[in-house]
Amino acid sequence: MNVPFLAACAALIALGLAFVLIPLARASRGLPKRRGLYALALGLAFVLPLATLGLYRLLGTPAALVPGAEIARDLTPQQAIADLRRELDAHPNDADGWSTLGQAYATLQQPAAAADAFAHALKLRPDDADLLVAWAEADSMASPQHTISDLARSRLQRAVMINPEHQRGLWLLGISDFQRARYADAVAVWQRLLPLLPAGSQIAQAVAQQVALAQARGGLPVTAPEIAPPVATSASATAVAPRLQVQVGIAPALAARIPAGAVLFVFARAPNGPPMPLAVQKLPARLPATVVLTDGMGMSPSMDLSSVPDVVITARISASGQPLPHAGDLEGRSPPVPVGQTMPVAITIDKVL
Repeated sequence: MNVPFLAACAALIALGLAFVLIPLARASRGLPKRRGLYALALGLAFVLPLATLGLYRLLGTPAALVPGAEIARDLTPQQAIADLRRELDAHPNDADGWSTLGQAYATLQQPAAAADAFAHALKLRPDDADLLVAWAEADSMASPQHTISDLARSRLQRAVMINPEHQRGLWLLGISDFQRARYADAVAVWQRLLPLLPAGSQIAQAVAQQVALAQARGGLPVTAPEIAPPVATSASATAVAPRLQVQVGIAPALAARIPAGAVLFVFARAPNGPPMPLAVQKLPARLPATVVLTDGMGMSPSMDLSSVPDVVITARISASGQPLPHAGDLEGRSPPVPVGQTMPVAITIDKVL
């Protein structure tokens, strides 16, 4: 199993998920009678980037990320899961396989099946914090009221003991306290979570609102949330944040091949680092186009433009509208450029995948 390829697939598809999750979270905020939808939306914001890694291990085309590689055939979710189940029947001690199966079931909204798969993985890796949290969440989602059971709570507690900065574990542990009307405990757990989130982000603001709600429910003093300020990632705390202006054009021979309704993805990656994009922009494929990439446009708060000295910028026209590359997509990329560059970066789309 090629982990870098799988991570790349998950990172790119996470962009598509963001376009669903952010509006859902916005819509549910401010609607007190729909707190269940609110909690589910925020929970998904923590869960789905991990779950997509499993699903795209099954459904994606990792070979498409390699120049010149042949694009694999598409599989339906049912076919992919059946393939993996056959593999696990032959190799039942594959913890990664069981974890991937659980993530796929969770993404397909089959929580009971997900919990069963995660349980198999936990037998092989009982001290894996991610698996403990994944099982607890799947178990709660399988409950009609999404209640976090005593066993799920104990596994969440173990997970955050193993990894005290496990964001999803802290979030769900606070939910468990809130469900039990232990509002002071919920506040304490979520206040541990807040400094781990991107300062000023929508997720941090939403968690702060939940803290205030728990304080109000419990008759506790309402305090200002302790949200960590942005951390300087460059040598100087006063350094200017990266702002890469990208000018995208297309080779004349390919100009007529842009299909109606196509989407342009522009993303930056570290030349020799993880494949996860450090910044991504999505817009209609109308060329020439100019986009700006900055911190805060990446898939992970700990991996942004400021975290690396140089990036390679790719521009891809997707006929399907999906970030995962497909045969027939059009692409161009830059050589490595410094993240502090102020001159525009010119990219010509000149290749057919």
